[in-house]
Amino acid sequence: MKRLPILLAAAAAALFSSGGAMAALAVGAKAPDFTTRGAQAGKTFTLTLSHQLKRGPVVLYFFPKAFTPGCSAEAREFAENIDKFKAAGATVIGMSADPVDDLVAFSTKECAGKFAVASAGPGIVSGYDVALKMRPGMTDRTSYVIAPSGRIAFVHSEMSYAGHVKSTLAAVEAMKGK
Repeated sequence: MKRLPILLAAAAAALFSSGGAMAALAVGAKAPDFTTRGAQAGKTFTLTLSHQLKRGPVVLYFFPKAFTPGCSAEAREFAENIDKFKAAGATVIGMSADPVDDLVAFSTKECAGKFAVASAGPGIVSGYDVALKMRPGMTDRTSYVIAPSGRIAFVHSEMSYAGHVKSTLAAVEAMKGK
């Protein structure tokens, strides 16, 4: 009986390994534009991707659920590095299928008010192909770097949050150098 928890943990690890999240939007694909409700520093607003792209590249990172350990750690890591993203000219936007009311608190507590988080409705989830197959109603963990042209410049899709911030930051810094 002691082996059952180990086997269950191994099965969960396999589901959430790098093969668990596979983004369908390839580098060079046109990123679907959208308008949705978001929050930053506890205040709600309407967010439109095309408006954000006018300011420079956008890091659009999808996460499964606010206030879960991995999602909170990822948000804190983005917040800790936000000045580096801004120096590279990029805007960071977190996206999940959570209702905006849940994201209001998340934007303050875990994001430290430093970047926006927004609610990804079914159209956005479908357009970016980020539905978490094993948990309907949630998104997988996929980070897109979208160039000001609206084209996907970089994709990192892996259920572990480790590496998303580092890889997307490197991608936007490389864009700035071009």
